[in-house]
Amino acid sequence: MKSLIKRYFSNAGAVVGLVCLTAIVLMALGAQWLYPVNPWDATEAPFLHPFEEAGAWLGADSMGRNIAAGIVHGAQASLLVGVVATVVAVFIGMLVGVPAGYLGGRWDELLMRVTEIFQTIPSFLFAIVLVAIFQPSFGSVITAVALVSWPPIARLVRAEFMRVKSSEFVEAATVQGYSRIHIVFAEILPNCVSPLIVMASLMVANAILLESAISFLGLGDPNLMTWGYMVGASRTFLRLAWWMCLFPGVAIFVTVLAVNLMGEGLNDALNPRLHRKG
Repeated sequence: MKSLIKRYFSNAGAVVGLVCLTAIVLMALGAQWLYPVNPWDATEAPFLHPFEEAGAWLGADSMGRNIAAGIVHGAQASLLVGVVATVVAVFIGMLVGVPAGYLGGRWDELLMRVTEIFQTIPSFLFAIVLVAIFQPSFGSVITAVALVSWPPIARLVRAEFMRVKSSEFVEAATVQGYSRIHIVFAEILPNCVSPLIVMASLMVANAILLESAISFLGLGDPNLMTWGYMVGASRTFLRLAWWMCLFPGVAIFVTVLAVNLMGEGLNDALNPRLHRKG
């Protein structure tokens, strides 16, 4: 564990990503304390410029809504969608990838054909269709993002299971008469966790981008303030009030970059052979 932490913190980019993401998570957790007002309330003058008024350091939008309050409260929705959708996608991917990789044969053929069907559909368009079918809401966005994100996890789990199941310790467990459930969850799965963690961390960033794009089009939960909605709602005022798009856009950029840097750091730490020195 100590060597893993040491390898992680030897990566400067990973440390920067961890610091940035920690700050964003703390901002989201303290949203009610930082800005106790409802982010939908028009508390400022419309088109208030940044740094003109205390408490509204990032200005206000066309309706007088505090942009800083919207970004702080929007962090909750973006992070929650990213984490929950990734957890659901990993669960679905394991349900498909584990039997495909362990059982092989017809099961592998059937499950991989199903996976390929999902992969042939453009993920963003598929997510939009799913949200439209389920009706725009927070739950439908999470469901849509999860349903378009699981195929890479399924393929990764399948490949890892096919690699590990031929190992000597798995064969020894089989000879000793252990059940398939024991072999899968106690022998094989623990040896597949490292690449799964790295893949899941990178999927969080993709989920945040998908949620932002869906909200940008106005298909997100109408009761939730999100970064994507803020950018989408202000795009018609880009030349008049540039700050309305800039600050929520920067929030999306920094969050996605931080998650990706952390994912690369985890990859270096969990895979010493790929660790880049210096």
